[in-house]
Amino acid sequence: MQGIALVSLLVLTGLALLGPSGLLAWGEQASLLEQRKSQIAVLEAKRSEMKGRVDALHPDRADPDMVGELLRKNMHVVHPDEIVLTLEPEG
Repeated sequence: MQGIALVSLLVLTGLALLGPSGLLAWGEQASLLEQRKSQIAVLEAKRSEMKGRVDALHPDRADPDMVGELLRKNMHVVHPDEIVLTLEPEG
């Protein structure tokens, strides 16, 4: 009976040290947590930038500069009095 108890205690100790949530895995988990926190910070910055752009396009208070930029970029629309200069890529 004592042998079974000793083996069980050794198995539990081994799992506590080497298991997926054991003491040795804490360092890896902490490193992974820091990576995730930095990814979250980058994504939150992108999200706030996109939110600002979306807010600038609200139909009731659209930013004329933003609307003009999107029209020129996406629909290739220009005013009649504008001059378009095309640049050849260097190389």
